Amino acid sequence: MHELIPINYEREIPTVSARDLYGFLGLEPGNYSRWSQQNILNNPYASEDTDYSVFFTHEENPLGGRPTTDYALTIDFSKKLCMISKSKKGEEIRDYFIEVEKEHTAQKFNLPTDYLSALKVLVVSEEAKAKLLSENSAQKERIAILEPKAEFFDAVADSKTAIDMSRAAKVLDMGIGRNELFAFLRDKEVLMGDNVPYQAYVDRGYFRTVEQKYSRPDGSIHISIKTLVYQKGLDYIRRLYQKEKGGFSLVAAN
Repeated sequence: MHELIPINYEREIPTVSARDLYGFLGLEPGNYSRWSQQNILNNPYASEDTDYSVFFTHEENPLGGRPTTDYALTIDFSKKLCMISKSKKGEEIRDYFIEVEKEHTAQKFNLPTDYLSALKVLVVSEEAKAKLLSENSAQKERIAILEPKAEFFDAVADSKTAIDMSRAAKVLDMGIGRNELFAFLRDKEVLMGDNVPYQAYVDRGYFRTVEQKYSRPDGSIHISIKTLVYQKGLDYIRRLYQKEKGGFSLVAAN
């Protein structure tokens, strides 16, 4: 397309110089200042930074005086000024702006201009759509598997029942047994060397301890302390282990 008037594409949206537009419209020479005041600055339907912006063509005027003022007009606003001119030139440049906008939009969005290109775009689009559907299906299957585990944990989280460490290892379903769980919690200084929880974790409502009496072969009676885990503690252990291993695990019913 033959260029009728320079268009600046360096801004976020294409613009046209008001002086260039004035010259192309063939308006009365020497009347630019009055025209710009009336049609741009004092136009009740135009606003700065939306329809136009002010700029200077050079820092200093070689002939002295003020710098030369110009206006960067949006294409839409330029079309309105062309219509106001009510001239053949105005209609010509307005039609030109319309065609330029169509080409610019096509380039911006890489719209195909022939059948083969359009077919390639369609194939890529369908492949992307199929991939997305496959990913969504896989995600739904994953959610379906994990939901019962999450629902179980939500159900037991508010329970006041405490379970022993053997049962806790099964419920947590993290791939470790009772002894490994004890060792892990000792390593993290949650439990002391005798597998009794530190008081801070008891105060948080994670654990409780119970005394158990047992008899030795000689008939003597002794007392052992057994550690029990509340459901609130199960969640803490799960998160602690998950952080340590960098894995993903949900509490599950066994």
